[in-house]
Amino acid sequence: FGRMKPVIVVHGGAGRIFKEREEGSRAGVVRAALQGYGILKRRGSALDAVEEAVRSMEDDPHFNAGYGSVLNEKGEVEMDAIIMDGKNLDSGAVSAVKCIANPIKLARLVMEKTKHMLLTGCGAHLFAQAMGIPDTPGETLITERSRERWKKNLEPDSNPEEFQKDLGTVGAVAIDSEGNVACATSTGGLSNKLIGRVGDTACIGSGGYADNHSGATSTTGHGESIMKVVLARLILYHMEQGMSPEMAADTALDYMKTRVGGLGGVIVVNNSGEWAARFSTKQMSWATVKDDQLHYGIYAGERHTKSVDEALTSESEGF
Repeated sequence: FGRMKPVIVVHGGAGRIFKEREEGSRAGVVRAALQGYGILKRRGSALDAVEEAVRSMEDDPHFNAGYGSVLNEKGEVEMDAIIMDGKNLDSGAVSAVKCIANPIKLARLVMEKTKHMLLTGCGAHLFAQAMGIPDTPGETLITERSRERWKKNLEPDSNPEEFQKDLGTVGAVAIDSEGNVACATSTGGLSNKLIGRVGDTACIGSGGYADNHSGATSTTGHGESIMKVVLARLILYHMEQGMSPEMAADTALDYMKTRVGGLGGVIVVNNSGEWAARFSTKQMSWATVKDDQLHYGIYAGERHTKSVDEALTSESEGF
């Protein structure tokens, strides 16, 4: 028992993080990583750890997932989420869901309480009701900032593409003391997207993939590009060919950039507990905990390190 040293890695989205939001993004990924690690330290499962880390970021308005999600063309929040268990390749996902505070919890229920892997729109909503998940009025998921962006993007001379750079999908990957891996990803999607648009996040192999034989990964970035190259599965393929997590991540991101002109970011953990957080965008907020050491950053080459005890102390005092 307890052969593996547990590891968790989280991301808060790749893209461009506006100066005034940096601190909040950093604090948010650190908090999520510490919460997930807490579960792993108590011999909890990788699955519980990634779900908890993602739930923490869904509840944080700094990220484009759950509360704080961007709005579609009609001014509504429509969210996608996925979770996957590396032990048996079980997965659950939801797409285009509204009026739910934590899509990742619903994805987990799809995985465990149905024979299906992906529920969408109204069907996902009916299932949530059947599972006793309370309805959250859509308006309560909308932040002032999301509404302002939506309005700006509606102006005739606006360029929504400009804002897409600030993507903010959230995700987590982990390996627990039993050596099981898991991934979870959640997003509000693209600002001013068409109603019913579903990106990479809900798609197994694109938004995330986990397999005990190789490892786990969660992706963020331009969804349509990620889907074209099936980015998450591509990274694990490279690891199966013997690449390190970092090398596999860089190789896959590079391929996506040269082949389809897409930018993004990924977090990876392999089945021996090595991890990576890599991105081809300007920034990606990320944090990881391994051996009771917390590492985190936003810019390329940036890496802060603290002991978990130190981090938990400053966490309770507020950053």
